[in-house]
Amino acid sequence: MRQIPLAALVLGLAGLIPFLWGATNVAYPPSLGWVGGWLQPMYRGTYVSLTYGMVILSFMSGVLWGFAAKARGAKAALGYALSVVPALWGFFMVNGDPGNAAVNLFAGFAGLLMLDWFFVQQGLAPSWWMRLRVLLTAVVLACLAVPILVE
Repeated sequence: MRQIPLAALVLGLAGLIPFLWGATNVAYPPSLGWVGGWLQPMYRGTYVSLTYGMVILSFMSGVLWGFAAKARGAKAALGYALSVVPALWGFFMVNGDPGNAAVNLFAGFAGLLMLDWFFVQQGLAPSWWMRLRVLLTAVVLACLAVPILVE
């Protein structure tokens, strides 16, 4: 298995910041005061995790679409169909009550990891992909577990 390219690793880890921030706000409410009054409420607590999580599910749909574009025929058609699932899951399932939305977002990221594995098994994703995705997904799921368990 090849090493994860440094740029992909650094950017992936940086992409965890909003999830970590949201989990910190829920687990340690005084952290909400660390940014003063300039940060809008939607960028704090559970809401930042939910909003950003939706963005990332949609982004990952685009990534998977790119993997599907490397295939041909029925394999490509299946890849394209599966690639839209994370974005559609987020759109239809991550809404309403923040607690339920967090549970559904958690499920969406767990499902996304299964899709990542599928694309690797099809030879459409890079050899290092699962190493990166397991690392990032583990942190995302831990962060999303905070509002599910605490609130």
